[in-house]
Amino acid sequence: MTFTLHGQAVSRGVAIGRAVLVASSRLDVAHYFIAPEQAEAELARLRRARDAVITEIEQLRAGLVHDGMEAHAELAALLEVHLMLLQDVQLQDGVKHWVRERHYNAEWALTTQFEQVARQFDEMTDPYLRERKADLEQIVERMLRVLQGVGSPVAAPTVGDGATTGDPLVLIAHDLAPADMLQFKHSVFAGFVTDVGGKTSHTAIVARSMDIPAVVGARNASQLVQQDDWVIVDGDAGVLIVDPTPMLLAEYGYKQRQGVVERERLARIKNTPAVTLDGQRIELLANIEQPEDTVPALSVGAVGVGLFRTEFLFMGRGGRLPDEEEQYEAYRRAVEGMHGLPVTIRTVDVGADKPLDHHRRDEHLNPALGLRAIRWSLAEPAMFLTQLRAILRAAAHGKVNILFPMLAHLGEIRQVHAMLAQAREQLDRRGAVYGPVRIGAMIEVPAAALAVRLFVRHFDFLSIGTNDLIQYALAIDRVDESVTHLYDPLHPAVLRLVADTIAACVEAGKPVSVCGEMAGDATMTRLLLGLGLRSFSMHPTQILAVKQQVLRSDTRKLRAWAQQVVASDEPALLLAD
Repeated sequence: MTFTLHGQAVSRGVAIGRAVLVASSRLDVAHYFIAPEQAEAELARLRRARDAVITEIEQLRAGLVHDGMEAHAELAALLEVHLMLLQDVQLQDGVKHWVRERHYNAEWALTTQFEQVARQFDEMTDPYLRERKADLEQIVERMLRVLQGVGSPVAAPTVGDGATTGDPLVLIAHDLAPADMLQFKHSVFAGFVTDVGGKTSHTAIVARSMDIPAVVGARNASQLVQQDDWVIVDGDAGVLIVDPTPMLLAEYGYKQRQGVVERERLARIKNTPAVTLDGQRIELLANIEQPEDTVPALSVGAVGVGLFRTEFLFMGRGGRLPDEEEQYEAYRRAVEGMHGLPVTIRTVDVGADKPLDHHRRDEHLNPALGLRAIRWSLAEPAMFLTQLRAILRAAAHGKVNILFPMLAHLGEIRQVHAMLAQAREQLDRRGAVYGPVRIGAMIEVPAAALAVRLFVRHFDFLSIGTNDLIQYALAIDRVDESVTHLYDPLHPAVLRLVADTIAACVEAGKPVSVCGEMAGDATMTRLLLGLGLRSFSMHPTQILAVKQQVLRSDTRKLRAWAQQVVASDEPALLLAD
């Protein structure tokens, strides 16, 4: 019987194949007390398990390099995250406490400490960092499998799962570690579906880097789908169709073939300048999390990095902050990786609700409105100056912009200018080499959007962070599943804030970009062009689809229509016309 499951669309396209089920990687863990004299033996078991997992992941990472899989730079980045978490001091020290002080057995101690650390991730408001809890869970489960002598939950395709018939396969799982997924990099997997996850989950990142259709957050898919069922993954709509009728198979087969043709067509415009029909040159930039992400960015024709999220350098370290040299090396690699194209580096967007400031995190009852982003940076001047010095030094190697997140007050604006001047003075006293930078502010707090003319007077450029702007404008927690249906980029108030910000920058002659999900949504491209936007920053996999819309657009004809959309009570209806 045909039925449909809904989730989140994270990687576009259609996949049709037989389901390969991967059971939840959660293992039953024995809970028992050990004698005090057994503590060191239990800790030795844990060290061997950790070392075995590290060796396995390092072999997988080396395999990526050996295979020349440059397009999978994000996979390598996720493996790096897992290696960092495996060596996390907080995780290790906590496990030692449970074994030595409470006399828990190794497995019990490991899962207990995981639950302790996982609570910190649950309190995070940034979806990218919040979903790194899944990475921590996966490295713990990999260690548990080693401790218990259990093999990987992912096995090579065998008889009965489509391998013998040559049918394409679709992976259905509760959740899946990137290291496990890499075991299938030469297989016939056509798509992925997971019960959990969001747009920034590791599964979503892997699916986008592999350029395969994927749906995440499909709830009970792994329980409702049976092994070898025919399934359709609609990565455009976020839908999984199980046991489709012949008519549905034919319909989606046609859509799939059209998708292949479309991707081939998009690939041909990679080197075509992004210029509208009326001659407007549009800047299409990439959002990255790691220096290695410059490779996929350049492969799709990005003309720079519009947002380098530096949070990756700070996470999974048990509260230990990266020093100036470590940050400088990361920023330098990103700058050099873009071969002279500009790189916009956003200062760290973490805070007391993130696992970096454990002493104060419990004081903040509403982390989304607490000491995060620039507020946290200004509250920790030593950390902030370290990052600013590292960015300034990296600017000696190419074009660099500095972007400050979550500014809202004139006092904050003056403080960041003063801190930047202080960082330069410190480098001067050391005789260190550094380069010039342009400085910009993110418009992601409604107050900043309403006071945008204040911002254009103090910054070289602005960048609209639509994800947070929507969240704060509509009072919606965008990671709370119970209210995500109210998260609406086409709400009239949101569009007005975006339109007014763009208009103020155009009037002042200051560059402005959009770096949130709205920038990478090809259905929004014409509207943003009509509002005067000329710079878009997005995930590299979204660039070619947006470029296609740019090449087909005449901004002169879009202006009046865009204003009608913004003024409408129901913008979505006009956008669909």
